[in-house]
Amino acid sequence: MLEVKNLKAHIDTPDGVVKAVDGVSFIIKPGETVGIVGESGSGKSVLAHSIMQLNPKPPTFYPQGEILFEGRNLLQLQEKELRKIRGNDIAMIFQDPMSSLNPVFKVGEQLMEAILTHHHMPKSKAKQRAIELLKDVGIPDPEKRMNAYPHQFSGGMRQRVLIAIALACNPKILIADEPTTALDVTIQAQILELMKNIQEKYGMAIIIISHDLGVIAQIAEKVLVMYSGRIVEKGNVEDIFFHTSMPYTWSLLRSLPRIDSESRERLLNIEGQPPNLIHPPSGCNFHPRCPFATEQCKLIDPELTKRSSNHFVACLLSEVEFKEAKRLMENVEQEGDLKHV
Repeated sequence: MLEVKNLKAHIDTPDGVVKAVDGVSFIIKPGETVGIVGESGSGKSVLAHSIMQLNPKPPTFYPQGEILFEGRNLLQLQEKELRKIRGNDIAMIFQDPMSSLNPVFKVGEQLMEAILTHHHMPKSKAKQRAIELLKDVGIPDPEKRMNAYPHQFSGGMRQRVLIAIALACNPKILIADEPTTALDVTIQAQILELMKNIQEKYGMAIIIISHDLGVIAQIAEKVLVMYSGRIVEKGNVEDIFFHTSMPYTWSLLRSLPRIDSESRERLLNIEGQPPNLIHPPSGCNFHPRCPFATEQCKLIDPELTKRSSNHFVACLLSEVEFKEAKRLMENVEQEGDLKHV
């Protein structure tokens, strides 16, 4: 349904060109859920906005690559053609519902606007469709809540309204950019469950973007791990969470709290800062922060290589070398002496 081929999204700034997305490729199939994870500044949101063609041009430009939606390259379409696709075929839920909803218009008006923009129908029919959508996303008493303003909803309910707006035209792909970031864990779980139920009902593909691996594990089937504008590991959820071969992904997993009582591993942060995307380091972009970096890593920029049928990793270490390095580090940590790693 969607194929991104060697996409490069660069941003021109007074200090130089920021390579926000630098050679990303992946495929989304109908009905599939794909999670994109990484630290802040890894290029996740720029990638999502590129698919929707929402990045301002200029300063954003695309020196290379294609974004093929049902065979059409979105990078080559005129704005008029893109408007027919945005919201209708590809919809997006943004990170902050309070800033995404217009505070001076009632929720029902904003929902009806999304419907009437793409479909010619009487307002009475659009209103009925809006009420059905609010009911689908779990808004109680939807007829009454149609006349409420955004500030009269809680954070979780505002997020449900945004999901309803995104579903207004039965899109084929739903992009959710950090949809649960500002919500507590209980509401977060409800929103994720809602997205699963909505996907089953409408049969759409979902791209969910998050820095939280726990969120990705709950909802995604496939995972793309981004670092420094690139995909450094991709595979099924099982590959990423149980058979990772990438030091960056492993480091992210070690910073994720676990609730099983038998686990006594302490949480470890990733030392250092993400690289400057104007002047990235030579070789592997992760090598200045990597606990297993070698001299080769400073010279050679690794490409994604196949580790299994659907598992790809951008690392110079083989799977055997990575497992051995990881074992040695864990042994040293148990002894409480991290200086010898």
